[in-house]
Amino acid sequence: MIYIKVYRVQGEVLLAACDEELLGRTLREGELKLEVRERFYGGELVEVDALGILLEEATIANLVGEKCVGKAIELGYVDSERVLWIEGVPHAQMAKMFL
Repeated sequence: MIYIKVYRVQGEVLLAACDEELLGRTLREGELKLEVRERFYGGELVEVDALGILLEEATIANLVGEKCVGKAIELGYVDSERVLWIEGVPHAQMAKMFL
């Protein structure tokens, strides 16, 4: 299961998603720090397969965890070589570019 939260601001659709077990954790590695805050990521708890529909609509996505990032890679939204690893946990961001 993953947590998802969708923000709609000025025509943008921001999707924040994290693996269930990461909510509330702070990840650190070297100078990197990522806070998986409940107020940003903690929305609805859903099956990871729901991510596909949400990523289709999202213009920006912030993804944390093996389930979330793995699904986004599987669906072609994230390049596996662009994933940032913090404390052994994958983190990826996506932005759709419109011409």
